[in-house]
Amino acid sequence: MKQLRFSFLLTAFLLINSFLINSQVVYYDATHFPLLGKITDETETKFERLPCYLKGNVSRPAIWSLGKNTSGLAIRFRSNTTSVSAKWEVLQNISMNHFTETGIKGLDLYTWENNKWQFVNTARPKEASTQQSIISNMTPQEREFMLFLPLYDGVKSLSIGVDSTSTMTSPQTNYPTIEHPIVVYGTSITQGGCATRPGMSYTNILMRWMNREFINLGFSGNGKLDYEIAEVMAKRNDAGMFVLDFIPNVDISQIKERTKHFVKIIRKENPETPILFVESIVYPHSVFDVNIANYLIEKNKALLAEFNEISMNGDKNVYYLKSDGLIGDDGEGTIDGVHLTDLGFQRFARVIMDKIQSILP
Repeated sequence: MKQLRFSFLLTAFLLINSFLINSQVVYYDATHFPLLGKITDETETKFERLPCYLKGNVSRPAIWSLGKNTSGLAIRFRSNTTSVSAKWEVLQNISMNHFTETGIKGLDLYTWENNKWQFVNTARPKEASTQQSIISNMTPQEREFMLFLPLYDGVKSLSIGVDSTSTMTSPQTNYPTIEHPIVVYGTSITQGGCATRPGMSYTNILMRWMNREFINLGFSGNGKLDYEIAEVMAKRNDAGMFVLDFIPNVDISQIKERTKHFVKIIRKENPETPILFVESIVYPHSVFDVNIANYLIEKNKALLAEFNEISMNGDKNVYYLKSDGLIGDDGEGTIDGVHLTDLGFQRFARVIMDKIQSILP
């Protein structure tokens, strides 16, 4: 009896001790791991989107400020941990009345499972600085992870926590592939407004579905065909495609005055790379607001006219995506009549993916 009791106590001690060891979390600076979604590495800090030479050299300061947002950026790592935690500090700690805080400044964790990127869990922000467990009690096996960064805030610092007894290394697979990334330029919708969490913006959805790097150059309210952004895009002459999704932020005169020159700047370095023009989505409330309906029609007509002129002038690598069915026809694809819900983003991503796959080999 005494031997049986001793054996039981020893087993219990070992189990508790093992639990305590595994429950200890070691944090690793995320800057030491591969970062997807950057147009350039020449940035002021690690976690931002625009090159440092644009600081003080943009036509509108809002562009530089929005470039600090980490939309489309994702950390890749590998670990055999049973838990993943995060410590992060955001730049502005902003809130909006139509946008979840998880989407604005949260983190989204995915893992490669059954030949696809599988959602694991979301890290919910609490204050400007947050420390939080994302997932626990996983089986201890090697996994490839991808952690999406906030859509509408910047990141001052980020550390990823794993079990103290586990390993944490750079990924062993080239997933998503970084060869010939697809560069997407646009508006608040492109940036991810108003996805409930970072993984649900359409460029992040496409990065998972197509297992290919997407670079997000969406600037909320500021996708106005600024030529300095075209210059930045042009430097990525390894891009597989450029997607131009700017119509919601420009008026008809800007479409006519700036579209061809914006494309010309890109073409200087990328004469053959496919360029896809995307019409504005049809806002659900335009079914009732006649003025909005007519304005959207006229803007899309203006874009089509620019596209036709570029094509007729000899550019054989331009393509066009009409607004039909971009977010469905049931009126359920937006949160406020303009910005997309997760459902709207999935529908939008599906249509764009089909178009991209019809163009690229």
